[in-house]
Amino acid sequence: MFQLSREQAQEIVDKMMKDIPYNINIMNHEGIIIGSGNPSRVGTVHQGAVQALTSGKMVKIWKDGHYEKQGTNEPIVINHKRVGVIGISGNPEEVSPFCRIVKTTVSLLIEQGIALKSLEDEANRKKAFLESLLSHAGAYSQRLQKEAAQYKIDLLLKTTALLVQNCKLDEEYSKLLLLVPSFMIDEDTRLLLIQDKGSVDSFIERMVAGQPNILIATGRHEASIAASYTQAKSAMNVRQALDLSKKVVHYDEVKFLVKLSNTCLHENGNIVSKLEDTADLLETLRVFINQDGSISNTSEQLNIHRNTLQYRLKRIKTITGKDPRNILELFELTQSLLALYS
Repeated sequence: MFQLSREQAQEIVDKMMKDIPYNINIMNHEGIIIGSGNPSRVGTVHQGAVQALTSGKMVKIWKDGHYEKQGTNEPIVINHKRVGVIGISGNPEEVSPFCRIVKTTVSLLIEQGIALKSLEDEANRKKAFLESLLSHAGAYSQRLQKEAAQYKIDLLLKTTALLVQNCKLDEEYSKLLLLVPSFMIDEDTRLLLIQDKGSVDSFIERMVAGQPNILIATGRHEASIAASYTQAKSAMNVRQALDLSKKVVHYDEVKFLVKLSNTCLHENGNIVSKLEDTADLLETLRVFINQDGSISNTSEQLNIHRNTLQYRLKRIKTITGKDPRNILELFELTQSLLALYS
């Protein structure tokens, strides 16, 4: 059960006492004062609160006693549980309405805290499940199958993994997310799992419609979700490495490039990594590869003069030791660029 901290309780007391001309105490589920207009009482047991917690009803104290002061003490009840008490010092007839106002305020804050905690717990459970799912090898355990069913995933069926980036959250996209299990990988990447192989293409078409900047990478339809996810991730890496113009990249389309990216060709490190501090040269190399080594098309795409392009290509050769204008050395540069993102 969510409990107010001493800091939260004291903050509520301080703010409410600016408008309510009586001393306010907030007690926890044990009747201990955790917030008070009289700071010296914080941490002590409030006898009126103990009575209110025991009875579950407002306790009115009409006269000051040795262990209690005149006032009202009303229990805070959340989900049929007594989680605290609001106490206000003064004539019960005068302070009772204020006691109810403070109680309502505190109750709303506690309910909000419970709701946020529930969302946080669910997010953590979902994250832990996803980590288990994507790192799993071999047959799925009964426990994992049962957990997957909570997210509408049947682990006995094959699955296609889709990685989606740069997608604006509009009404149509929100509706699509309700149709399939989805998980946030990071701030801008979402994993979608489609178990009906026949609906993959049509689903992607609906995803792309009205989304000018969307990027989608897909894995194969696999018995292992982890395998399909790894394929989709590799396909997305290839797309980013080469800055491919297509919105949708399928693993089977770039399988050779994926395998190429995992090949270690240079013992002294990645040669393209030397270009990471020169963004214009890295962009030039990508466009040059995409334009099949065409000087005219590359200069047009980059909107620069042919001589400027030649100068950049020479700089790439100087820095990396490989000449992009040589087809075999361009192949080496392409492999290194892929490996940089693998």
